Amino acid sequence: MITDQNKNTLFFSELIRTDARFRDDFMRVEQILEKHHIKPRYLENTKDIWCRDYMPVQTETDKFVQFRFEPSYLNDYQELKTIPGIVLKKNNIEACFSPINLDGGNLVNCDDKAIVTDRIFRENPEWDKIELLAELEKTLGVNVYVIPALNKDLTGHADGHVRFIDNDTVLVNSLENEYAYWKEGFKNMIEKSGLNYVEMPWFEPPRRKKPYSAHGVYINYLQLGNLIIFPIFETSQNKDEEAFDIVKQAFPNHIIEPVNINNIAEEGGLMNCISWSFKI
Repeated sequence: MITDQNKNTLFFSELIRTDARFRDDFMRVEQILEKHHIKPRYLENTKDIWCRDYMPVQTETDKFVQFRFEPSYLNDYQELKTIPGIVLKKNNIEACFSPINLDGGNLVNCDDKAIVTDRIFRENPEWDKIELLAELEKTLGVNVYVIPALNKDLTGHADGHVRFIDNDTVLVNSLENEYAYWKEGFKNMIEKSGLNYVEMPWFEPPRRKKPYSAHGVYINYLQLGNLIIFPIFETSQNKDEEAFDIVKQAFPNHIIEPVNINNIAEEGGLMNCISWSFKI
């Protein structure tokens, strides 16, 4: 699969720069991109800002897979459900379609491995679990490993828990305060995959404005080539400095740019969620 390290083209939903709730946050992102001479493109006909979820996955330079986008958490919010086929047509993007129901935020990958949470089984009840994973591996051309989704998590996405540093190592949210079932499931995945891991701090703010806030989740950064745009929070009980030091150690040959996008975070996502990238 194409990794973030090799991608060079960046998209956001048009809504990210037109919705007044996110304008100030995104201006800070734009300033970083301009500093590094990156000119993003903007997707039309989207219903929300989380374009990672409804856009296709790049498996080869000239191959994109569009998974079925029917997440159960949007069942009662159809007005927020983007229709991928309309977006692809409007933006002149070609992709082959998969019948598997899978959000892009629930897939993180390196060259030869990918990780999803077990939410994929709930979202595809018509499939036998073993057959579903076999079909996903065939579609992506990699080995797929499964970690638990948090029981209380709205979306059940993997990109709020783990990210690949390289083909051998992942970053994972610090295990110390995780639920026992999650730690057990993660360590089972590590044993099966042979991956190493580095822990990333996280924190829960004393007061969250919304129940599904992503405030305190550092691991949902944007990586584009050798640039990483890294969320910091600058609020009470933050672990900004510690997290920033760890990401610098994990990616010593990368440029790490911190950014505060707390208004976006309160809506449930961060830099990886609001972006979509590929390699030309």
